[in-house]
Amino acid sequence: MSVDELPIGRRVAQWRIRRRMTQQMLADRLGKSKSWVDKIERGVRTLDRFSVIQDLAEVLRVDPVVLLGRTTPPSTAIGTGGVDRVRAALARYDFAPYDPDRRPATPVAELSKRVGHAWLTYQHAHYFRLLRMLPGLLADAQRVHAAQPECAAGLLVQVYRVTSSVLVKLGEADLAWLAADRAVTAAGGDRLLAAIAAIPLAQALRALGRNQLAMAAALAAAPQITPIPYDEGTLGELSVLGTLLLQAALAAAGCGDRRTAHELTDRAGEIANLVGEGHDHQWTCFGPTTVELARVGAAVDLGDSEDAIIRHGHAVRRDRWRRLPAGHRAAYLIDIARAYLQVGDLAAAGRALVEADRTAPAETRSRPAARTVIAAVVRGRPTAAGVAHLATTLGVA
Repeated sequence: MSVDELPIGRRVAQWRIRRRMTQQMLADRLGKSKSWVDKIERGVRTLDRFSVIQDLAEVLRVDPVVLLGRTTPPSTAIGTGGVDRVRAALARYDFAPYDPDRRPATPVAELSKRVGHAWLTYQHAHYFRLLRMLPGLLADAQRVHAAQPECAAGLLVQVYRVTSSVLVKLGEADLAWLAADRAVTAAGGDRLLAAIAAIPLAQALRALGRNQLAMAAALAAAPQITPIPYDEGTLGELSVLGTLLLQAALAAAGCGDRRTAHELTDRAGEIANLVGEGHDHQWTCFGPTTVELARVGAAVDLGDSEDAIIRHGHAVRRDRWRRLPAGHRAAYLIDIARAYLQVGDLAAAGRALVEADRTAPAETRSRPAARTVIAAVVRGRPTAAGVAHLATTLGVA
């Protein structure tokens, strides 16, 4: 029997085991009983509500179409080999001391250019191209750090950070957590680098559904670089601080903590006004517009959909909106599509998804979370032509 012919309960059981979860762990994350999970896996209880399948898929970190037994979209398969090579690169340990007689380390200036190129590739949502770059970049950054730790620590932290960030996008949260942890280790005792490393750590923990831990990690790192008063900090420090506060705010929203989410975004907003628009210090893109987009994302997670939609209308009229990296805009549009879904406006959700795909196709075609939203819109019917075409392309029609 092929995987696609298995009953849905068997597929749930397979993915649960693959994710190293017990039935009780899965039940706890779903807010169900262990008995409920057991009956689903044995086929005693039927999974006939798509919303429940979506919840299962989110906890198991797979696309709902995989649980439904349909062929995995080609876009997902494209990245499998790349992720495996990144996994192999992260699993490679070199305990030998640096030997200058072996292949010389890449010059720091050249490595810096390659790190910058990696970040631009990420920001423009060329995720599979970045996956091809990362194994070599990780190896070279490690070698340069071994040879010149005082010069290359920051570059190594950024390489681990961009690695973690793209892995989160592709639904590989466990591996992203490993890369983020490596960034924290590489930062050593440098307070700014430690704060930078905490950004991907919080992102990975949020992707794993560990919002309390994500908020704790971000808020623990923030005081290390908090200038008093704020305007005494460098723009780089302020950008990292503001980004940490936004990560903590989104984690708070994921916990349903409305007051904390609002307080943290307000603090981030104060800092953003000092940083101003149009900067990308430490590859954060932090500024007033990104704070407004985070407010929308937090509102969606809190279920405040109408507030999110109102804020969305103001956010996309900002001059800076169109100048944000394509990947950032597309990810945001998927968030606002979720808000439209929550209020039952399938047409607006579809338009947001089509615009996201036009802005950065990899964002809609490689992220499991995006395909979940697309599938939900398609099942609402009637479906606009653009959304139907996108769903067919991804195999979720």
